Amino acid sequence: MVSKSRKDRLRSFAAEEWRQLTVFRASDRPWQKSFAASLAIGLPLLFGAGFDQMALGLIASLGGLVFLYLPSTPLQHRMVMFMACAFGMIGCFTLGVLSHLLPAAMMLVLTLCAILVTMVCRLYQVGPPGSLFFVMAAALGADSPGTLAEVPAKVGALALGALGAGLIALVYSVYILRTRDPRPIAPSQPPTFDFVILDAVIIGLSVGSSLLLAQLLGLEKAYWVVVSCLAVIQGATMRTVWERHIHRVLGTSIGLVLAWGIFALPLDPWLVALLIIALAFIIETIVVRHYGFAAVFITPMTILLGEAAHFPLGSATQLIQARFIDTVVGGLIGFLGGMAIHSPGFRAALGPRLRRLLGGTRLD
Repeated sequence: MVSKSRKDRLRSFAAEEWRQLTVFRASDRPWQKSFAASLAIGLPLLFGAGFDQMALGLIASLGGLVFLYLPSTPLQHRMVMFMACAFGMIGCFTLGVLSHLLPAAMMLVLTLCAILVTMVCRLYQVGPPGSLFFVMAAALGADSPGTLAEVPAKVGALALGALGAGLIALVYSVYILRTRDPRPIAPSQPPTFDFVILDAVIIGLSVGSSLLLAQLLGLEKAYWVVVSCLAVIQGATMRTVWERHIHRVLGTSIGLVLAWGIFALPLDPWLVALLIIALAFIIETIVVRHYGFAAVFITPMTILLGEAAHFPLGSATQLIQARFIDTVVGGLIGFLGGMAIHSPGFRAALGPRLRRLLGGTRLD
């Protein structure tokens, strides 16, 4: 009887897990926003292909990601928020690029960047994707080889990408506000020490730990580990952290198969740019409905973005194996960090010590 009861509980647990992992959420996101986002991300790569400057086009495409922070509020509010996020993206990327010139400081820079950006995003209630792409910009900048003389060109390229995204955001906003009423500006919530500072410190330390582990393991593209860690740890609850971890690993595994098929095509800069535009449109359409399904397409798009500046492209087998390892390592650190964030005992132990370290700082 005991054995049967245990099997029944295990079967019920597995059925509930499967239901949670396969549910699709409703969304009212207009397709025009997904299309505008894909243009903001992909157009810089088309310019890069046209001028034979795919490396700078890739950096400008990273600046185009700031479009994803465009809120659905009235025009004056959404454009101010957009400009603030664009400034933050440029600043994070600049710090990342400079940290590449001082490898010993790279982990410290990314850790502090993750902490500060998370604090600001939580203090000013910046919605999803939160601090993810700011830290991703810093990590990609840190992973970008080059000299001090090349820093202005790289930062300028990202700023141009953000500027282009701003123009697309303005045109899209003027159009969509003719057919849809804006959402009201959310009232400010009183910030708390635990939500703004304690969580941000745990997240930042997890990001720094993921980078350190990637370096100790000799992983080539350490930024992928950082992004995987942050994507998982940002879950609002432990349940969300667990789901994101499973979605990230399963979605990436399937996405690597898709990437294998894409790399079998006769790729050139123009085709890569068009593929990224198509993948970005698909991702922005479904990511609000099911993160794991979106991860299937996020994987090949991110691999293409990482390799867009290098032709001929490297071995598909080596790239796919490396990205899978990066995802597992980053997702594991993110999951452990999420456990720490949602552990009452850990928070009770760390919170008072952190308050004393910061001189009794209070936000509540």
